[in-house]
Amino acid sequence: MTQTTVPVGVTFAEISARVAEGARIGRDDARWLWLNASDSELSSLAASVRRKFHAPGSCTYMVMRIINYTNVCVAQCDYCAFYKLPSQDGGYVLSQEAVFAKLDELLTLGGDLAAFNGGFNPHLPLSYYCDLFAAIRARYGDALEFYALTIAEFMYLADHAKLSHAQAAERLKDAGVRWITGGGSEILTEDFRARHSKFKYTVAQYFEAQRAIVDAGLKTTATMVIGFDESIDERLEHLERTRQFQDQTGGLASFLCWTFKPYFTQIGGIEITTAEYLRHLALCRIYLDNIPRIRTSVLTQNQQALEGLNYGADDFDLPIEDEVTQKAGATISLDFDRILGYARELGYSPAYRHVSLGTPPWNMGS
Repeated sequence: MTQTTVPVGVTFAEISARVAEGARIGRDDARWLWLNASDSELSSLAASVRRKFHAPGSCTYMVMRIINYTNVCVAQCDYCAFYKLPSQDGGYVLSQEAVFAKLDELLTLGGDLAAFNGGFNPHLPLSYYCDLFAAIRARYGDALEFYALTIAEFMYLADHAKLSHAQAAERLKDAGVRWITGGGSEILTEDFRARHSKFKYTVAQYFEAQRAIVDAGLKTTATMVIGFDESIDERLEHLERTRQFQDQTGGLASFLCWTFKPYFTQIGGIEITTAEYLRHLALCRIYLDNIPRIRTSVLTQNQQALEGLNYGADDFDLPIEDEVTQKAGATISLDFDRILGYARELGYSPAYRHVSLGTPPWNMGS
């Protein structure tokens, strides 16, 4: 796709016309839209891009559980209210039996996807992860899928085991892993990481690891968190880097953006409004013209997240647990009928999206 520079005196109509013709917007276009376009204009332009991938009125959802298998972490990110240092009281590591109990409850509630998110725990060897994931695959087969680790955790695990990213990916793949998701990205600029997560990896290293994951034949996703102290230019750099990676690899199955919950964190601050989140979601849909699935965050925006369907999103999940964001102020509702009902009130017909390859147990005839 071609990318053009915004001329002086650009108008929304001009940008909209170029998008309709299939032209790719650049950072200057996106910055202009953010500063000048109305909510309705952003919504309409995002909807036009959405229609290139999805029928109007359609949307999909999942019921999932984020399993926080450990809260011991040495990364010390100032926006996290979840972690315990190895020397602190209150640290834990879940047993396989505890994980199975959480997965069984997920199946009972109608879900078939779990995601694992913990931290940089120096006491957990690679064998802990391989044994856990192999046991899950053996117990549940294809009837349940799991997102094993975030990229940031994967990088720490590889370094800790003195393995290359390619070697670590193969070891996990042999243990039954199919997905390593794009978590731990937050805002992908070096300045942001220097300010808030100096013990995490650089942006360049992050994408090197994700490329190794794709090269190993594993699936992955892109994520983004907004609402810290990042500038609009940092947000756009994150989107540009994500789009470039997708151009190069085609490996990103989806893009999920959520909002920072500042409560009980070192950085603190005031949570951004839903209105700002929706505007950014629209910008993501317009900018990421090579990622078909854009996901809105019920976890951090609750029912209001479904308004994101009018701002370019086409998919969402109904979470039943995520201790990381809950510790920072997120609230979770298991009233799925009410949430799905709101999607229908907005004019959408939500359909369940199975990530698992097998028949979910609750649909089995016997």
